[in-house]
Amino acid sequence: MQEVKQPNKKPFIFYYMIALLVIFLINSLLVPKLAQRAVKEVDYGTFMEMTYNGEIGYVQIEDNQIVFTGKDEKNIYKTGPVYDPELTERLYENGAKFSGEIVEEMSPLLSIFLSWLLPMFIFIVLGQLMYRQMAKKAGGNSMMFGMGKSNAKVYVKSSDGIKFTDVAGEDEAKENLTEIVDYLHNPDKYREIGASMPKGILLVGPPGTGKTMLAKAVAGEANVPFFSMSGSEFVEMFVGMGASKVRDLFSQAKEKAPCIVFIDEIDAIGKKRDGQLGGNDEREQTLNQLLTEMDGFEGNNGVIILAATNRPESLDPALLRPGRFDRRVPVELPDLKGREEILKVHAKKIKLYEDVDFGKIAKMASGASGAELANIVNEAALRAVRDGRNAATQADLEESIEVVIAGYQKKNAILTDKEKLIVAYHEIGHALVAAKQTDSAPVQKITIVPRTSGALGYTMQVDEGNHYLMTKEEIENKIATFTGGRAAEEVVFGSVTTGASNDIEQATKLARAMVTRYGMSKDFDMVAMETVSNQYLGGDTSLCCSAETQTAIDREVVELVKKQHEKAGQILLENRAKLDELSQYLYEKETITGEEFMNILNA
Repeated sequence: MQEVKQPNKKPFIFYYMIALLVIFLINSLLVPKLAQRAVKEVDYGTFMEMTYNGEIGYVQIEDNQIVFTGKDEKNIYKTGPVYDPELTERLYENGAKFSGEIVEEMSPLLSIFLSWLLPMFIFIVLGQLMYRQMAKKAGGNSMMFGMGKSNAKVYVKSSDGIKFTDVAGEDEAKENLTEIVDYLHNPDKYREIGASMPKGILLVGPPGTGKTMLAKAVAGEANVPFFSMSGSEFVEMFVGMGASKVRDLFSQAKEKAPCIVFIDEIDAIGKKRDGQLGGNDEREQTLNQLLTEMDGFEGNNGVIILAATNRPESLDPALLRPGRFDRRVPVELPDLKGREEILKVHAKKIKLYEDVDFGKIAKMASGASGAELANIVNEAALRAVRDGRNAATQADLEESIEVVIAGYQKKNAILTDKEKLIVAYHEIGHALVAAKQTDSAPVQKITIVPRTSGALGYTMQVDEGNHYLMTKEEIENKIATFTGGRAAEEVVFGSVTTGASNDIEQATKLARAMVTRYGMSKDFDMVAMETVSNQYLGGDTSLCCSAETQTAIDREVVELVKKQHEKAGQILLENRAKLDELSQYLYEKETITGEEFMNILNA
């Protein structure tokens, strides 16, 4: 789809400043000139003659001029000063009156007219002219200076538009949306049977999974106009402007039907109305207008509303009821096959050697979103350029996964020999405990090269396939693997370091989930003690139990982790010779593959 660029319009403050400038010029230049009455200049002889004839009314003597009026005080005269010591006495004897200010200010009514009414009149006239001109450019839209006008990006038909073939790894979502495309192409067959398309479709999933791209692909496949706008763009400083934007957006959409309207991050305006004081009235008015507009057109008019969010639990129930957003399409993290397809799509944009194994890369990138996979491919291309190659290799892609997961290698982080040896034993402890347990993912790579994320080393495990369920034994094995690094330090050096901080955090998190969420507790059976919110944004948890129960939960979590820690220590004691051999090998090589690790372990 190709974006239609709107002409740039000057902001409202630009015209406001012009009006203030006009008022300033009128008050500083025009008003003082009009405030003064006409003054006639005469010579000093005429002034003397008028003095002797008693024709002087008021007189004002200054250093550089003499200003005086006639006897009738209607005309004002001025003349230059001449040295005349008896002038004051002569003026007094001939009936002249002395004054400090002869040039009078204008009348108050005239002052108000010139200072305020005239500039305001000019301002209104200019405003009306600009209003008509802008309304004409906007196609008759009556919103002053564009305030309240929808600034949605409009994409029109384009030969290079996004299609479903450009979106990989989301087969279920594409299947759901294919029906929408078919309806936009062939609406008659749906009308014949009396079926109507959903008014709204909500795309739900974690960040980076391709919700916006899917919406564009629907418009690209249907070959119809596509209106795109973020939810935050509706919320304005002035109450009512957001609602006005919603009205204008739907008005434009009805004119261009059939079309697709896409609202990204709809939770910015669609949050639940909790009724608390101090809420955002502008946001609530915008939401109410959106609800009204979605009720205001029929499902068969050719306008399809797509919206995306990663916080579906925060949306207002009125927005999610049938008749508004009728259908929810989950856009989840891709599985193994999906990751492989996504990598192939993005790999078309760069040069690659033919021997690249996308299946292996997809396994190593477990849990990555579409955006992260695109970043991995781009990092591989950048690495190839840095190394002076004209195409990316398998090694480039594997290294780019490590860059995305753990950061770049730290060139200036030099460990002491003792620290390096401790890190080697720590990482081999993880790998050895994992290898000696059943149902554990195979070790792919072990390294003690420090990374910019702060990790001094890490052990990469890669599952052979997709796993959607985990047994209690598998979770316990993972906890034991997490504690293997600390256990190795205790077995070999008899002391512990701070290097296990992340391991401790991960092990505790898993143990707590077993007790509070998975029903794997020996004391609480199948009772949920914890709720999860924002599941697509990290999954914030909150306990919902009494203080006494929390104490019991903490006690059981400590017992679980302690048991697996002891198990890991026992495994390492039983394989102490292999622990020393592998650690020395890793100490020398710094990075070893899972194949090298298993060969030494099984030798």
